[in-house]
Amino acid sequence: MAVCCDLEVDVNGEETFMVDKKVIAPYCGRLSKLFGKSTGSARNLKVIFNDFPGGAENFELLSRFCYNNGRIDVTPSNISFLHSGSLFMEMNSSVSGTPNLLEETEKSLKGMNFWAWSELLITIKQCQDLLPFPSSSGSLEKCVDSLIGRMVTSSEPSPCPSTSSPDSSGVRFSCDTGSTESLKNSCSRATWWFEDLLVLSTNLVEMVIKSMVLRKFDHSIISRFLFYYQKSKCYTGTPDEKRNVVETVIDMLYILDWNSVSFKSLFGILRVSLNLNIRKCSRTKLECMIGSQMDQATLDNMLIPSPYGMNYLYNVNLVLRFLKAFLHGGISQTSPTQLRKVASLMDLYIAEVAPDPCLKASKFLALTMALPDSARDSYDRIYRATDMYLQVHAGLSEEEKMKICCALNYEKLSSEACTHLSQNRKFPSKSAVQALMSQQIKLKSLVKATNKTKSYIDSPPSGVIEIGRKGKKNESDSPTNNEKLRAHLQGMQWRVTELEKICLKMQTQMTKIMKSRVSGHSTPRSLPKLCS
Repeated sequence: MAVCCDLEVDVNGEETFMVDKKVIAPYCGRLSKLFGKSTGSARNLKVIFNDFPGGAENFELLSRFCYNNGRIDVTPSNISFLHSGSLFMEMNSSVSGTPNLLEETEKSLKGMNFWAWSELLITIKQCQDLLPFPSSSGSLEKCVDSLIGRMVTSSEPSPCPSTSSPDSSGVRFSCDTGSTESLKNSCSRATWWFEDLLVLSTNLVEMVIKSMVLRKFDHSIISRFLFYYQKSKCYTGTPDEKRNVVETVIDMLYILDWNSVSFKSLFGILRVSLNLNIRKCSRTKLECMIGSQMDQATLDNMLIPSPYGMNYLYNVNLVLRFLKAFLHGGISQTSPTQLRKVASLMDLYIAEVAPDPCLKASKFLALTMALPDSARDSYDRIYRATDMYLQVHAGLSEEEKMKICCALNYEKLSSEACTHLSQNRKFPSKSAVQALMSQQIKLKSLVKATNKTKSYIDSPPSGVIEIGRKGKKNESDSPTNNEKLRAHLQGMQWRVTELEKICLKMQTQMTKIMKSRVSGHSTPRSLPKLCS
């Protein structure tokens, strides 16, 4: 019997097929509608498809279904092609009582939950190859749902999923290693599926992760997979491919509980992203995640080189953005312990960047004033860093120096630091005066405390001496305790004497400094009497 080939079909420009429209059209609603609208008696027709899902290979598969009187074996290896193709060609018509192809594929998809793990992987890989075509989305969503359901219900594959059925698709599975240790790690209870899902594209990873979050999957496991995916994918590929992977991973980590995300791994992905010029929105998300856990950082984490083309040594702007993210919720949202840890870290960081001759005064001041005053019990480290900065940047004006010194809390400087400041010609004279005044306030407070203690010992208030039930005096009136109080008083008095000596010495030195600094002025001003 002669075969009539009166229909020419161009599939995506890949290949041209000559088929019998009387054989093809009854099964394909799209062609039936097209031929129903055609006019004229032309024997040969030509149809051009520019977006046929699965290309020429899939059209040939559908043609075989038509030429075989509507019969074909629907398997995991071809169901994605058949389902997307039948949707595209509107193959929902039954011919001579045979089931239509769309019904056959839909029926097979409903049984997807009973497929082997390897069959699901084969299907999902084919689905992602069809992703540019909207008609593939239905089978893809069903496959993703089944895949995640298997991961949730199967804490450990038994046997290993990749060996449960033959590998006929070239998909690489997780348990094909000869190493006992690798087998143990890749098939562990929580992460046995990591290696298998490396075949997924970034678009599909995003789809899978969002679905896992909706199904309350363990966020710590999800984050571990994302870091594993990023490291594996960034070993190879073009810069654009690597950038796409990093951006996708960051965006997916951002929707997780940040406390479940490894801080160390976040810094790892940060260092990779700095060389890839990722999107601003992804970069901001990464900085927010790092900043929120900044109390876990180390100095080595913070010492990130400045961007290419910049003169200064370290990326100060990035650290400032971390601090902004850390304080985003306000001080009330941050525990005192976390605040002190970050302050201690920043003191170390500021000491490292202070000797940089290219660091602008505005950036140094921003670093020293980024945290609230309550974060530090002592400002001695900030003073030493400021001393170093002023030494390196000797050309600063008095006004610029005063702005930098605004970051110092003189009341939280030790006596030793104040003494050093009073002799330090790199600092403005006003700073030295402020330091002396703060020490005077401390001295007066100590004197008051000493006087109170002395009067307490000399004339204790009534009721201090209590009589016990057995008629004995309270132990607080014993000679031993009185001796302790007197010793404590003597210690405080000695401290007052020492502070008076230091204050007097500082005042003398300041007088000399001020005389030398104002000698060029016609009307020199006298120093305030600090230690009266």
